[in-house]
Amino acid sequence: MFIFLMAPILAIVPLSFSSSTYLTYPLPGLSLRWYEDFLGSARWMNALKNSVIIGVASSMLSMALGTLASLGLAQWKSKWKPLVLAIVLSPMVVPVVITAVGVYFFFAPLGLTGNYLGLILVHTALATPFVVITVSATLQSFDMTLAKAAASLGAPPLLTFRKVILPLILPGLASGALFAFATSFDEVVTVLFLAGPEQRTLPREMFSGIRENISPTITAVAVVLTVISVCMLSTLEILRRRNERLKGNAE
Repeated sequence: MFIFLMAPILAIVPLSFSSSTYLTYPLPGLSLRWYEDFLGSARWMNALKNSVIIGVASSMLSMALGTLASLGLAQWKSKWKPLVLAIVLSPMVVPVVITAVGVYFFFAPLGLTGNYLGLILVHTALATPFVVITVSATLQSFDMTLAKAAASLGAPPLLTFRKVILPLILPGLASGALFAFATSFDEVVTVLFLAGPEQRTLPREMFSGIRENISPTITAVAVVLTVISVCMLSTLEILRRRNERLKGNAE
Protein backbone atom coordinates (compact mmCIF):
# COMPACT_ATOMS: atom_id res chain seq x y z
CA MET A 1 0.00 0.00 0.00
CA PHE A 2 2.83 2.41 0.90
CA ILE A 3 4.52 2.04 -2.48
CA PHE A 4 1.29 2.92 -4.31
CA LEU A 5 0.74 5.97 -2.08
CA MET A 6 4.31 7.18 -2.58
CA ALA A 7 4.61 6.16 -6.25
CA PRO A 8 3.41 9.46 -7.79
CA ILE A 9 6.02 11.32 -5.71
CA LEU A 10 8.94 8.94 -6.10
CA ALA A 11 8.35 8.45 -9.82
CA ILE A 12 9.05 12.12 -10.61
CA VAL A 13 12.04 12.49 -8.30
CA PRO A 14 15.54 11.87 -9.73
CA LEU A 15 16.79 9.88 -6.76
CA SER A 16 20.53 9.38 -6.64
CA PHE A 17 22.26 6.02 -6.25
CA SER A 18 25.45 5.12 -4.51
CA SER A 19 27.91 2.55 -5.77
CA SER A 20 26.07 -0.18 -3.85
CA THR A 21 22.76 0.66 -5.55
CA TYR A 22 20.56 2.02 -2.82
CA LEU A 23 18.36 5.10 -2.68
CA THR A 24 19.69 8.23 -1.02
CA TYR A 25 17.96 11.24 0.47
CA PRO A 26 17.18 14.16 0.56
CA LEU A 27 15.33 14.20 -2.75
CA PRO A 28 17.18 16.63 -5.04
CA GLY A 29 14.35 17.68 -7.36
CA LEU A 30 11.70 16.68 -9.89
CA SER A 31 12.10 14.73 -13.10
CA LEU A 32 10.25 12.41 -15.47
CA ARG A 33 13.34 10.30 -16.17
CA TRP A 34 11.82 7.17 -14.58
CA TYR A 35 8.82 7.30 -16.91
CA GLU A 36 11.27 7.69 -19.78
CA ASP A 37 13.20 4.72 -18.45
CA PHE A 38 10.00 2.68 -18.35
CA LEU A 39 8.78 3.67 -21.81
CA GLY A 40 12.23 3.34 -23.35
CA SER A 41 13.10 -0.03 -21.84
CA ALA A 42 12.67 -3.06 -24.08
CA ARG A 43 12.38 -5.25 -20.98
CA TRP A 44 9.50 -3.27 -19.49
CA MET A 45 7.73 -2.84 -22.82
CA ASN A 46 7.94 -6.57 -23.49
CA ALA A 47 6.47 -7.22 -20.04
CA LEU A 48 3.63 -4.76 -20.76
CA LYS A 49 2.98 -6.44 -24.11
CA ASN A 50 2.82 -9.86 -22.46
CA SER A 51 0.40 -8.59 -19.81
CA VAL A 52 -1.90 -7.12 -22.46
CA ILE A 53 -1.82 -10.23 -24.67
CA ILE A 54 -2.53 -12.61 -21.79
CA GLY A 55 -5.11 -10.27 -20.25
CA VAL A 56 -7.10 -9.73 -23.45
CA ALA A 57 -7.03 -13.41 -24.43
CA SER A 58 -8.09 -14.63 -20.99
CA SER A 59 -10.80 -11.96 -20.78
CA MET A 60 -12.32 -13.08 -24.09
CA LEU A 61 -12.32 -16.72 -23.02
CA SER A 62 -13.73 -15.76 -19.61
CA MET A 63 -16.55 -13.80 -21.26
CA ALA A 64 -17.54 -16.77 -23.39
CA LEU A 65 -17.33 -19.37 -20.64
CA GLY A 66 -18.78 -17.15 -17.92
CA THR A 67 -21.76 -16.06 -20.02
CA LEU A 68 -22.59 -19.63 -21.01
CA ALA A 69 -22.30 -20.77 -17.39
CA SER A 70 -24.49 -17.91 -16.17
CA LEU A 71 -27.20 -18.59 -18.74
CA GLY A 72 -27.18 -22.28 -17.94
CA LEU A 73 -27.32 -21.75 -14.17
CA ALA A 74 -30.07 -19.13 -14.49
CA GLN A 75 -32.38 -21.60 -16.27
CA TRP A 76 -31.33 -24.75 -14.43
CA LYS A 77 -33.68 -25.92 -11.69
CA SER A 78 -31.93 -28.59 -9.66
CA LYS A 79 -30.90 -29.32 -6.10
CA TRP A 80 -27.32 -29.60 -7.38
CA LYS A 81 -27.28 -26.01 -8.62
CA PRO A 82 -25.68 -24.53 -5.43
CA LEU A 83 -22.94 -27.17 -5.55
CA VAL A 84 -22.19 -26.51 -9.21
CA LEU A 85 -22.16 -22.76 -8.58
CA ALA A 86 -19.75 -23.26 -5.68
CA ILE A 87 -17.41 -25.26 -7.93
CA VAL A 88 -17.56 -22.58 -10.62
CA LEU A 89 -16.72 -19.85 -8.11
CA SER A 90 -14.09 -21.89 -6.24
CA PRO A 91 -11.08 -20.19 -7.95
CA MET A 92 -12.03 -17.04 -6.05
CA VAL A 93 -11.86 -18.86 -2.70
CA VAL A 94 -8.89 -21.20 -3.09
CA PRO A 95 -5.56 -19.44 -2.33
CA VAL A 96 -3.80 -18.57 -5.56
CA VAL A 97 -0.56 -20.24 -4.50
CA ILE A 98 -2.39 -23.57 -4.10
CA THR A 99 -3.96 -23.13 -7.51
CA ALA A 100 -0.57 -22.27 -9.02
CA VAL A 101 1.13 -25.35 -7.56
CA GLY A 102 -1.69 -27.66 -8.65
CA VAL A 103 -1.82 -26.20 -12.14
CA TYR A 104 1.96 -26.47 -12.48
CA PHE A 105 1.97 -30.20 -11.73
CA PHE A 106 -1.02 -30.69 -14.05
CA PHE A 107 0.36 -28.60 -16.92
CA ALA A 108 4.00 -29.72 -16.76
CA PRO A 109 3.44 -33.21 -18.28
CA LEU A 110 1.29 -31.60 -20.99
CA GLY A 111 3.98 -29.13 -22.01
CA LEU A 112 1.87 -26.12 -21.05
CA THR A 113 4.50 -24.46 -18.87
CA GLY A 114 6.76 -21.76 -20.26
CA ASN A 115 4.30 -20.69 -22.97
CA TYR A 116 1.40 -18.30 -23.48
CA LEU A 117 -1.29 -20.98 -23.74
CA GLY A 118 -0.77 -22.27 -20.21
CA LEU A 119 -0.88 -18.77 -18.73
CA ILE A 120 -4.00 -17.85 -20.70
CA LEU A 121 -5.79 -21.00 -19.55
CA VAL A 122 -4.98 -20.56 -15.85
CA HIS A 123 -5.83 -16.84 -15.96
CA THR A 124 -9.12 -17.73 -17.64
CA ALA A 125 -9.90 -20.12 -14.78
CA LEU A 126 -9.14 -17.40 -12.24
CA ALA A 127 -11.11 -14.70 -14.07
CA THR A 128 -14.23 -16.62 -15.15
CA PRO A 129 -15.92 -16.45 -11.70
CA PHE A 130 -15.99 -12.65 -11.93
CA VAL A 131 -17.87 -12.87 -15.24
CA VAL A 132 -20.27 -15.44 -13.77
CA ILE A 133 -21.07 -13.18 -10.81
CA THR A 134 -21.68 -10.01 -12.82
CA VAL A 135 -23.66 -11.68 -15.61
CA SER A 136 -25.72 -13.72 -13.10
CA ALA A 137 -26.56 -10.52 -11.23
CA THR A 138 -27.74 -8.95 -14.49
CA LEU A 139 -29.80 -12.02 -15.39
CA GLN A 140 -31.70 -11.79 -12.10
CA SER A 141 -33.51 -8.75 -13.45
CA PHE A 142 -33.86 -10.18 -16.96
CA ASP A 143 -37.33 -11.26 -18.02
CA MET A 144 -36.95 -14.70 -19.60
CA THR A 145 -40.38 -14.39 -21.22
CA LEU A 146 -38.72 -12.07 -23.75
CA ALA A 147 -36.53 -14.93 -24.94
CA LYS A 148 -39.53 -17.26 -24.99
CA ALA A 149 -41.50 -14.73 -27.03
CA ALA A 150 -38.67 -14.49 -29.57
CA ALA A 151 -38.52 -18.29 -29.79
CA SER A 152 -42.30 -18.49 -30.27
CA LEU A 153 -41.96 -16.13 -33.24
CA GLY A 154 -39.52 -18.51 -34.90
CA ALA A 155 -36.17 -17.02 -33.87
CA PRO A 156 -33.45 -19.68 -33.47
CA PRO A 157 -31.56 -19.76 -30.13
CA LEU A 158 -28.46 -17.99 -31.48
CA LEU A 159 -30.52 -15.17 -32.97
CA THR A 160 -32.54 -14.87 -29.76
CA PHE A 161 -29.35 -14.52 -27.76
CA ARG A 162 -27.84 -11.96 -30.13
CA LYS A 163 -30.94 -9.81 -30.59
CA VAL A 164 -32.75 -10.13 -27.25
CA ILE A 165 -30.54 -11.39 -24.43
CA LEU A 166 -27.14 -9.93 -25.28
CA PRO A 167 -28.18 -6.24 -25.51
CA LEU A 168 -29.80 -6.43 -22.06
CA ILE A 169 -26.95 -8.24 -20.29
CA LEU A 170 -24.20 -6.33 -22.10
CA PRO A 171 -23.43 -3.95 -19.18
CA GLY A 172 -22.96 -6.90 -16.82
CA LEU A 173 -20.89 -8.73 -19.42
CA ALA A 174 -18.68 -5.71 -19.98
CA SER A 175 -18.21 -5.28 -16.23
CA GLY A 176 -17.23 -8.93 -15.92
CA ALA A 177 -14.77 -8.56 -18.79
CA LEU A 178 -13.11 -5.60 -17.06
CA PHE A 179 -12.85 -7.52 -13.80
CA ALA A 180 -11.42 -10.49 -15.70
CA PHE A 181 -8.82 -8.31 -17.41
CA ALA A 182 -7.86 -6.68 -14.11
CA THR A 183 -7.51 -10.09 -12.48
CA SER A 184 -5.22 -11.33 -15.23
CA PHE A 185 -3.26 -8.07 -15.49
CA ASP A 186 -2.50 -8.08 -11.75
CA GLU A 187 -1.75 -11.79 -11.33
CA VAL A 188 1.82 -12.65 -10.38
CA VAL A 189 1.77 -15.95 -8.44
CA THR A 190 0.77 -18.21 -11.32
CA VAL A 191 3.19 -16.35 -13.57
CA LEU A 192 6.02 -17.17 -11.17
CA PHE A 193 5.21 -20.87 -11.50
CA LEU A 194 4.29 -21.15 -15.17
CA ALA A 195 5.94 -18.37 -17.17
CA GLY A 196 9.20 -18.74 -19.04
CA PRO A 197 11.69 -15.95 -19.81
CA GLU A 198 9.60 -14.83 -22.80
CA GLN A 199 6.32 -14.60 -20.86
CA ARG A 200 7.39 -12.28 -18.03
CA THR A 201 4.46 -9.95 -17.30
CA LEU A 202 4.46 -6.47 -15.78
CA PRO A 203 3.72 -7.61 -12.19
CA ARG A 204 6.42 -10.29 -12.60
CA GLU A 205 8.98 -7.67 -13.61
CA MET A 206 7.95 -5.48 -10.66
CA PHE A 207 8.32 -8.44 -8.30
CA SER A 208 11.77 -9.20 -9.67
CA GLY A 209 12.76 -5.54 -9.50
CA ILE A 210 11.80 -5.24 -5.84
CA ARG A 211 13.76 -8.37 -4.95
CA GLU A 212 16.83 -7.95 -7.14
CA ASN A 213 17.33 -4.34 -8.18
CA ILE A 214 15.55 -1.49 -6.42
CA SER A 215 14.83 1.21 -8.98
CA PRO A 216 12.44 4.19 -9.00
CA THR A 217 11.25 2.89 -12.37
CA ILE A 218 9.08 0.51 -10.36
CA THR A 219 7.24 3.49 -8.86
CA ALA A 220 6.64 4.88 -12.35
CA VAL A 221 5.15 1.53 -13.34
CA ALA A 222 3.03 1.60 -10.17
CA VAL A 223 1.65 5.00 -11.19
CA VAL A 224 0.78 3.66 -14.64
CA LEU A 225 -1.03 0.67 -13.10
CA THR A 226 -2.88 2.98 -10.71
CA VAL A 227 -4.05 5.16 -13.60
CA ILE A 228 -5.22 2.07 -15.49
CA SER A 229 -7.13 0.90 -12.39
CA VAL A 230 -8.83 4.30 -11.99
CA CYS A 231 -9.85 4.27 -15.66
CA MET A 232 -11.30 0.78 -15.30
CA LEU A 233 -13.22 1.73 -12.15
CA SER A 234 -14.60 4.80 -13.93
CA THR A 235 -15.70 2.60 -16.82
CA LEU A 236 -17.40 0.20 -14.40
CA GLU A 237 -19.29 3.08 -12.81
CA ILE A 238 -20.45 4.29 -16.23
CA LEU A 239 -21.64 0.77 -17.08
CA ARG A 240 -23.42 0.49 -13.73
CA ARG A 241 -25.33 3.71 -14.31
CA ARG A 242 -26.19 2.63 -17.85
CA ASN A 243 -27.51 -0.66 -16.51
CA GLU A 244 -29.68 1.20 -13.97
CA ARG A 245 -31.08 3.39 -16.74
CA LEU A 246 -31.90 0.31 -18.80
CA LYS A 247 -33.68 -1.25 -15.82
CA GLY A 248 -35.65 1.97 -15.29
CA ASN A 249 -36.72 2.08 -18.93
CA ALA A 250 -37.74 -1.60 -18.82
CA GLU A 251 -39.90 -0.96 -15.75
